[in-house]
Amino acid sequence: MNATSVDEEFNPSVHVYEPHKVGLPALRPYFKALWQRREFAAEMSRTNIRAANTNTFFGQVWLVLNPLLLAAVYYLLVDIIAGGGSKIDAGERFAHMCGGLFAFYYFSGAMTAGAASVVGGGKLLMNQSFPRMLLPLSAVRTAFFRFLPTLGVYLVIHLVMRQPLRWPMLLAPAFLIMLTIFAAGMGMIFAALQVYFRDTTSFLPYFVRIWLYLSPVLWFAEQAPPKFKGFIQYNPLYSLIGGWADLLVRGDIPKWQMWAGAGFWAILAFVIGSLFFMSREREFVVRL
Repeated sequence: MNATSVDEEFNPSVHVYEPHKVGLPALRPYFKALWQRREFAAEMSRTNIRAANTNTFFGQVWLVLNPLLLAAVYYLLVDIIAGGGSKIDAGERFAHMCGGLFAFYYFSGAMTAGAASVVGGGKLLMNQSFPRMLLPLSAVRTAFFRFLPTLGVYLVIHLVMRQPLRWPMLLAPAFLIMLTIFAAGMGMIFAALQVYFRDTTSFLPYFVRIWLYLSPVLWFAEQAPPKFKGFIQYNPLYSLIGGWADLLVRGDIPKWQMWAGAGFWAILAFVIGSLFFMSREREFVVRL
């Protein structure tokens, strides 16, 4: 249930809730209420971080160690498949895998946590009135703060692998911001879908794994097999993670197509995700 009118003349804190059909709420009051409750979302995020022990030393170590070990495994696998004949420097390839996996697991963690946020917060939804979008956005915030320690680890890996430091690396956060917006949009889409189709949680891990292999994480963007180049560039993560890796690992400024593609997919996912989520959130309590 969402606020359909606000009596600002007598009491700005009074909201009148009325039953209504599926459809978009009044956007201005909705986003105003969303902004006013930003501290509520931040506190939910901090609570989830404490519950996962990610604010402890060993919790932070595991957040870094997990993708780092996966990078080592994938590096050996790719090196064996390539027969050691790759023309790309081994240090650059390992740094690329680490940077790509750190970013990909940030994205997949944000999307997966966002997808589970509504069903997981069922009791909260039944007892509190607030914009439901706070739940997936809070999950994205949690994933972001869990991702931050990996940036420091990547810098160490970058230096150990003797990769040069170049000024274009400072532009990498632009792709990180677009990746965050994209993850928020995808999280909202799957959060709404999971209310209607509970098997989404079983399907999502396989979807994420296939998405990993189709994204420039284990391979460089220019290494896409010719038979896949016709459609693989339409993968949103091709430009989002491809641009991130070009800047972070090589210090090369991506082509304008990468910037345009990343911005397009980020905005498209967020707009569709937020509109779809808002149009369905009034049914959530009934369906839960």
